[in-house]
Amino acid sequence: MHDRLVQGDESALAEVYDCFVGLVHSVAMRVSGNRTAAEDIVQEVFVHLWEHPYAFRPERGSLRGWLCLLAHRRAVDWVRAEHARERRVEHACRTGGGEWVASAEDSVVAADEAARVRSALARLPAAQREAIELAFYADITYREVASRLGVPEGTVKSRMRGGLRQLATLLGNPSGRGTSGEGR
Repeated sequence: MHDRLVQGDESALAEVYDCFVGLVHSVAMRVSGNRTAAEDIVQEVFVHLWEHPYAFRPERGSLRGWLCLLAHRRAVDWVRAEHARERRVEHACRTGGGEWVASAEDSVVAADEAARVRSALARLPAAQREAIELAFYADITYREVASRLGVPEGTVKSRMRGGLRQLATLLGNPSGRGTSGEGR
């Protein structure tokens, strides 16, 4: 199976997904306690397997165990990020949010960056652009985007992943870091 994944055999990924999706979701759900986060974590785990099949080392353990480890780590990261966000919000509420007030310079920089993003977004294929605009500008979940577009949730995630990668390249961030759309 590992050799087939390394060779880019999509049917191998489908077999692995069918075999382990329930287990990976269960681990992510147990750790995060959040259904949407668990669904996103499942997507991330299998995308990681597809994009980095060589990261799994059969001589070091089973694929089952490796996928569970990835799901657990990503869920822990999600929980930590969520707690950090909650602490920032609590602190802002206690302090009156004074440190969140932007200077005039910050506002100009933010407006310029927003214009660059809108320009890059306009260069994306319509399907990718539409999914990203709904998720980020309408601030709705992957599931809600899928419902509005009448396509499967996985299709929405794939469109967004591809679109966010293209945006990263267009905006001068070819690694794509910081463009995952996490939390949607």
